[in-house]
Amino acid sequence: MLPHKPAPARLGATPLDGGVAFALAAPHASAVELCLFDEAGQSPRGRHAMQRDPGGIWHGQLPGVPLGSCYGWRVHGPWAPAQGLRFNPHKLLLDPCAREVAGRYDGSDLHLGHVPGEPQLQDSRDNAASALKARVVADLPPLRQPRPQVDPARRVLYELHLKSYTMRHPGVPEALRGRYEGLAQPAVLEHLRALGITTVSLMPLAHRADEARLLAMGLSNHWGYNPIAWAAPDTRYARDPRQVREECRAMVEALHEAGLEVVLDVVFNHSAESDAGGPTLSLRGIDNRLYYACLRRDPSRYHDWAGCGNALDLNQPLALRLVMDSLRRWVEDFGIDGFRFDLAPALGRDATPEHRFQARAPLFMALAQDPVLRDRLLIAEPWDVGPGGYQLGHFPAGWLEWNDLFRDTQRAVWLHGHGTPGRWAQALAGSSAVFGGRPAHSSVNFVAAHDGFCLQDLVSYQHKHNQANGEDNRDGHAHNLSHNHGVEGPSKDPAVHARRRASQRALLASTLLALGTPMLLAGDELGHSQGGNNNAYCQDNELSWLDWEGADLALARFVAELLALRRELPLLQASGWWRAPDEEAPPGAALAHWLSPDGQPLNARDWQREHPLPIAVWLVPARRGEAACLWLLNPGSEAVSFSLPPGRWTLRLDSHAGSLAPRPLGSGLRVPARAVCLATSRSPSTD
Repeated sequence: MLPHKPAPARLGATPLDGGVAFALAAPHASAVELCLFDEAGQSPRGRHAMQRDPGGIWHGQLPGVPLGSCYGWRVHGPWAPAQGLRFNPHKLLLDPCAREVAGRYDGSDLHLGHVPGEPQLQDSRDNAASALKARVVADLPPLRQPRPQVDPARRVLYELHLKSYTMRHPGVPEALRGRYEGLAQPAVLEHLRALGITTVSLMPLAHRADEARLLAMGLSNHWGYNPIAWAAPDTRYARDPRQVREECRAMVEALHEAGLEVVLDVVFNHSAESDAGGPTLSLRGIDNRLYYACLRRDPSRYHDWAGCGNALDLNQPLALRLVMDSLRRWVEDFGIDGFRFDLAPALGRDATPEHRFQARAPLFMALAQDPVLRDRLLIAEPWDVGPGGYQLGHFPAGWLEWNDLFRDTQRAVWLHGHGTPGRWAQALAGSSAVFGGRPAHSSVNFVAAHDGFCLQDLVSYQHKHNQANGEDNRDGHAHNLSHNHGVEGPSKDPAVHARRRASQRALLASTLLALGTPMLLAGDELGHSQGGNNNAYCQDNELSWLDWEGADLALARFVAELLALRRELPLLQASGWWRAPDEEAPPGAALAHWLSPDGQPLNARDWQREHPLPIAVWLVPARRGEAACLWLLNPGSEAVSFSLPPGRWTLRLDSHAGSLAPRPLGSGLRVPARAVCLATSRSPSTD
């Protein structure tokens, strides 16, 4: 037993003068042992009993532990799965607060806490040789680059996967492709800046454990939504695994130096230990009933709000502490500017039997007051798969939310000619019915994201083609609102190609210029295809890796010009809600006239038609001297002539032609089928 000392302020391993303080939260355990190993994680260097404080923190301070040493935990307690107790000291466990991880989960049944095929029996095999281990590391030096200051009204999100983005990039040295250092290369940064995005939204970087079934098929959880160490950057992306933290930090610093914000996708709705039949790698063996939401009627099983087998219980203060400590690590150690929370309703479910979602849940309240995290960008994926899991518009003030209503509305209108004009207008106007009372940038507008069809496949495939995932095409969404434009998959027919490009440009224009915060999926500006796979989470290969050599450069230029137009015109930025002519609004609110092609205001009957109409949106600024904007949107199959409002109008966008070259207009404009046009006028306008 180590000499008595107070529990350290931090969980995990904290180097101190004269030693290292270790601490683990496991209030239901009867004993906890720290197991030290050499830097390779193979040779044992001693086993030490920890002491327990009244709050359930097991801790101890050891002198002479060198930096780089590996360690794991053995946690003692009852083996009673029927009661939700799964302690098994035969299994070496990864510290959930690990700052660096040594090793990689291999999917072996050696890491099961129970006897294979006998879930009630404790497995007595020792797994230490191949178990994941944490490494003792020193604090990183202070960050060099200041945090970029991005106006929320002008923010443009760009979701990318670090490896997929750089693996085939000709401007990235081969040794750095798929690595943290690869994303920091000048050629990559130049593309991001030239495109006009402000904020890189990185898919998960936390150390993951691939599912055993994927490993058995020679696949991996490429997207990274299967975490096992929430504060440790994944060594898979490091050129030198022993420098993983430094390389990750340098990547963020390079993005900051380029003026780009960095948002990180974080997964706290579940862990990689899966359901009750899954491996015992960390939390399950440390304190199963503390960290996981177990069923009341059967504590041997878990609530599964993520569809991944388990759910973390963030109503438990010590489980919540794990999450908050992890988020602070990403901010303080690596400079992360914000977070996108995967399946976020699972993080806000209360402790009642119904586990209802609450906007004042412990995590949300903790984030709102935390001095490190409260001013960070917070983005919710506002749905999970549990009861009442669809919570769009219900997150706290200050949060942004992925808006699937926008996605589905735009797809239905442009690809199928479905949806009422009223619903379409709501989407274009920032979904004020959903987010009213919050800032106009609250809606994250997108038509494609990592989950589902990418933009090229959205216009090229009628059906998903996920056979490569090994689930007989059962996985992935079946309701994609996609349209193949006459041919399933690749086509050499110029007419098919032209129709697909026109639809892509219309979707991009609607997304990047609508009120709200636009988000672009990396590769959509390049014409990247995943061969019709709409759930490529396990495809770490050329299916997911962006094909830079075959990039559609004309499409990339079109996107860059669209975003330049958005930066130029204040009315297209999310600085405030639009108002109707008969509506009172705060000073400075732009006036929106919704017009039919003949220039007349839409009437009640028009708004409720079963199919979207060609419409014009005339945006009149509140400040004199600012350009007025006129959107002309024609989702139909025939060209339509629009009468223009009074003024001297200049055409700035024609999505059908892919042109943003200005040209003066007269009193009318014929808009091609499935096209977006935008004109501006600096003539004085009044209400």
